[in-house]
Amino acid sequence: MTKKREYRDDYDEKTLYIPGPTEVRDDVIEAMAQPMFGHRMDRMTDLYTTIVEDTKEFLGTDNEVVILTGSGTEFWEATTLNLVDERVLVPTCGAFSERYANVAERLGKDVTRLEYEWGEAVKPEDVREALESSDEGYDMVAGVMNESSTGVRNPVEEMGDVISEYPDTYFAVDAVSSLGGDYVDIDDHDIDVIFASTQKAFAMPPGLAVCVVSDDAYDRETEKGDSSWYGGFRRTIDYYDRKGQTHSTPAIPIMLAYRQQMKHMLDEGHRARDERHREMTEYVHDWAGEHFAMFPEEGYESQTVACIENTQGIDVAATIEEVSEEYDMAFSNGYGDIGEETFRIGHMGEHTVESVKALTDAIEDVADL
Repeated sequence: MTKKREYRDDYDEKTLYIPGPTEVRDDVIEAMAQPMFGHRMDRMTDLYTTIVEDTKEFLGTDNEVVILTGSGTEFWEATTLNLVDERVLVPTCGAFSERYANVAERLGKDVTRLEYEWGEAVKPEDVREALESSDEGYDMVAGVMNESSTGVRNPVEEMGDVISEYPDTYFAVDAVSSLGGDYVDIDDHDIDVIFASTQKAFAMPPGLAVCVVSDDAYDRETEKGDSSWYGGFRRTIDYYDRKGQTHSTPAIPIMLAYRQQMKHMLDEGHRARDERHREMTEYVHDWAGEHFAMFPEEGYESQTVACIENTQGIDVAATIEEVSEEYDMAFSNGYGDIGEETFRIGHMGEHTVESVKALTDAIEDVADL
């Protein structure tokens, strides 16, 4: 049985380069320290409508935006309940796409996996073949844009183009660790639902899930009849249309932080934020190529999380610990079965090439590269 470990007041601050949570600006943290107010007050309507409409503007979408208290993975359940009657196709290429499939199975759905080895990316032509070869078809394809377990960035745009040719099949995308740091044109590629968590590339505190919902997905749930109670598209969007608020009590302080950070994101712009993340990606890949190797399939590397193959056989756990102790920086070991074979650097949110270089310099020093 787990025993209580007393929380102290003297922890060393660590700069975060893990796959999330990531670094948060001081003024965003400070925004949470405001007097509490009621979630049915006009002030809440002002706050919630601001963050919803600002998110639409940042992402450049005409679709609906839902922001709920919870993890982004709440929408693994919600998309399955809202869009799937019986059958769902899940391309699996890492831990999180596999979990998406597991959730659908736990909800009683008939799941077909399109399986890839860890490190490989989903291929749109395979998705097409799976859709064409199915006699009964699929209600939904459930994809992961950014497999942070393997550092793979799947081509969800091309996947969306393929799936759009099958009007009875909806496309839901887990972009938990990439949206906000990796540009995607949601509307142009017919992505019905795409969702994320605030503690990743949005560079906000954990605790909110952001979901973009197309009219087709809304209509599908309405026609289907049964759906998620907490994450139902009709329930959340209709309540917003009537009241400008959430249907249940939200985490108000985190929404205040969201408002402050979204100001910064709008000032930078979606394209410019994408370009800054591309620059960090290029730097980390060059560094990894000099000292190690990239784990993902070439051409499909993540723009927010580098998964680096431990070709030098360094002691990953010891290196992480020593970098933490000597430099107050935190990066991550590999995930699951590739824990010592790889390590991961989260270069997302408010990081820059300069801040990422500080970490790689520290790794070089500790690992004697």
